[in-house]
Amino acid sequence: MKSQNKYRKFQLQQQNIEALEKENTRFKRVYSEYENMSDELWNLENSNDTPIPDDFINAMMVQTSYLEEEIEDWLIQFNQNKNEIKS
Repeated sequence: MKSQNKYRKFQLQQQNIEALEKENTRFKRVYSEYENMSDELWNLENSNDTPIPDDFINAMMVQTSYLEEEIEDWLIQFNQNKNEIKS
């Protein structure tokens, strides 16, 4: 059994992500890039094929974490705006 992709940390917020993707093309591009990079990183770490240099994997991890931070900021702002509208 394969382990779950630990880089997919936004699965519980899919509704908010889908709403943001509909209203913001930049968010959609960033989230798409995050999905691609996190999938590739997970595949590289769980592959038994050719060894990948640690520096390369570390660089991908750094880039993925930057994208995560940007996505988190958007989700926080989205949730704040949603709560303000409810009030």
